[in-house]
Amino acid sequence: MSRNQPRMSKRTLEQWLSEYSVSHQNLINKKIHWLCVPTIFVSLLGMGMSLSVWFTLVLSALVLLFYMRLSTPLFLAMGMFILICLSVMAVLPWGFKVWAGVFIVAWIGQFIGHKIEGKKPSFFEDLQFLLIGPAWVANNLMRRKQSETS
Repeated sequence: MSRNQPRMSKRTLEQWLSEYSVSHQNLINKKIHWLCVPTIFVSLLGMGMSLSVWFTLVLSALVLLFYMRLSTPLFLAMGMFILICLSVMAVLPWGFKVWAGVFIVAWIGQFIGHKIEGKKPSFFEDLQFLLIGPAWVANNLMRRKQSETS
C-alpha cells in the first residue's frame, strides 16, 4: 500500500470498488470473476470448516465486520451469501482436499482472466482487495436487482 493511499478504515466502499474495477474492465475477465470469486469464497469456507468449525465461524464474523464498516446492505448481502455457502457445504460434505482442488481451479481461472485483461490482480497492490472481490460481485448483483425493481 502506498503512503498516499487511505487505510482500510478511511476508504469508502465506492473507493474500493472503483479501484478494484480498474483491473476488471474486460467482459471475459468480469465473467470469470463473477464465477470464480464466489467459488473461491465457498471453497475457503469449505476448507476452513473441514479443519475447524469454530475458527472458520469466528473468521467469517470478522470478515462480516469488515463489510459492515463499508456498507450495511453489503454486510447483509455477504451474510446471506455466507449462509448460502454453509448450506452448500451441508449438501456437498466434501473434505478438505476436494475444497482445496476447487480453490486451486478457481484461482487458475482468476489468473487466466487477468491474463486476458492484461492487468495484474488488485491484491498484488493491497491484500485487502481479497475481501473486495466478493464485495464487487455482491455489489454488481445488488445493482442489477435494484435496476430490475426500478
